[in-house]
Amino acid sequence: MLQRPIRIHVPRRFLVCGVVLGGVLSSCSDAPSDSSDDGVGGTSGSGTSGASNGNPTTSGSTAATATSSTGTGTSGPSTTGGPGATSGSTQGATTGADTSTTAAAGGTATATEGGTGTGGATSTGGGAGNSGGAGNSGGAGSGGTGSTEVDPDAIIAAPDGTPGAAGTLEQPTTLPDALERAAAGVTIYLRGGSYGFDSTLGLSADGNESAPILLHAYPLDDERPLLDFTAMTEDSGNRGLSLAGDYWHVYGVDVLGAGDNGMFVSGSHNTIEYATFAECADTGLQLGNGASDNLILNCDSYYNADSSLENADGFAAKLDVGTGNKFVGCRAWNNLDDGWDGYLRPADDVTTTYEDCWAIDNGKLQDGSVGAGDGNGFKTGGSDDKDLSHNASYTRCIATGNVHDGFDHNSNRGSVTILNSAAHDNGANINFGTSNIAASLTIKNTLSLGTNGDLSAISTDITNNSWQDGRAATADDFVSIDASVLKGPRQSDGSLPDIDYLRLAPGSDLVNAGVELGQPYAGAAPDIGPFESDE
Repeated sequence: MLQRPIRIHVPRRFLVCGVVLGGVLSSCSDAPSDSSDDGVGGTSGSGTSGASNGNPTTSGSTAATATSSTGTGTSGPSTTGGPGATSGSTQGATTGADTSTTAAAGGTATATEGGTGTGGATSTGGGAGNSGGAGNSGGAGSGGTGSTEVDPDAIIAAPDGTPGAAGTLEQPTTLPDALERAAAGVTIYLRGGSYGFDSTLGLSADGNESAPILLHAYPLDDERPLLDFTAMTEDSGNRGLSLAGDYWHVYGVDVLGAGDNGMFVSGSHNTIEYATFAECADTGLQLGNGASDNLILNCDSYYNADSSLENADGFAAKLDVGTGNKFVGCRAWNNLDDGWDGYLRPADDVTTTYEDCWAIDNGKLQDGSVGAGDGNGFKTGGSDDKDLSHNASYTRCIATGNVHDGFDHNSNRGSVTILNSAAHDNGANINFGTSNIAASLTIKNTLSLGTNGDLSAISTDITNNSWQDGRAATADDFVSIDASVLKGPRQSDGSLPDIDYLRLAPGSDLVNAGVELGQPYAGAAPDIGPFESDE
């Protein structure tokens, strides 16, 4: 039964998260030394996977996306996209949880509360000129959710803005000055280009459910705003963005080179969308200090590495994090430690959900060499005394090429669910040990190409997977097993790239071999793996 729709304002056009920052393909990007993975003072704790942090995921909600136009443009250094691309990828509702109320200037999209989300109604857009037709950097727009409408009352900040200026297109202000003016219902637009900072930017004001605060790339620019913190030294206090406020929607920004986390979120009910976090000296984006009910949507975090060789993950909901946080459509690759880390201290019995998230080559450095971090794709939890529970749900998630485990137990005492997901070519694809055993482990419709570890918990429900009922997945079951495409540019609306990797080949015995889980499927039964075939 459909619930009351939420109106979500979405900007008409932004560029893709697969960006080049400092000559590196960028994506979307932990806390001071006391928020290190497992030990006191930033050192990693016990266990072969190192007591670190991991992330859970959601079961059954989908990220709703809308089509949009694309062109070419630059982001920081460069990116794909162009005038006419829309933010389009607003989230659908997650089963059993309200959708976050994202808001952005221009256009509307709908999503339902609870149940499967349907957000992102399509609309026309991308005609000539400013609406993204044959613009100066892009092809004709095919439309999508939202329009090129610009909030006339927005505060405009620019790289060359002047503190105290009016904050208009003609007289832009600086980003720190604009943040001082933030209040419920205020929109701040960032003009494209590079902004240099050597201190943390605080996002401390509170919006509310009906009047969030919007911090968005300017909808009509071809170039994304790059927040460059490379002037910072590595230090636990040198975060790039610190979001302590509630009900913010941050959209379309790239964060580079912070001296600690690229972004630390301690507020609640925030949405971080279509952003990248790269080359930071700790976790790219971390949730902590009670942060709850936040949505991280279509973000990338990669090439994060710290000198302690322990703390820098792609994403983390860990330590003293709150509950109800969601990651949807996000990617983490080549982070020194883990792709996602859910290590707890002292939080207990919290739940984090993941949908359509990809963890690739974590534990490897930017040059591909193996680093000294733990190297897990999704570290579900863990704690100093190995007695805390981080409940995690993963739906249609992929872990590949990670040095240690794809989906890692790490003495998490919580309940973990893995549905229609995939693990390929990790140290161990899925590994839940008998020591400090998890409360429950549910794995269904999931494929493993390679070797699993233990699959243990006090209670298990493990059926209809690629290694059961006489099946054994091989390369012949798939159209492609080339994982390099997972790091490719996002689509123009910010959604994940459309790829052949791990899509089932015709005739594979993994087709129609799954069990019904409340998700749509094409054949006589659901397929095994994250991608449904047409058979």
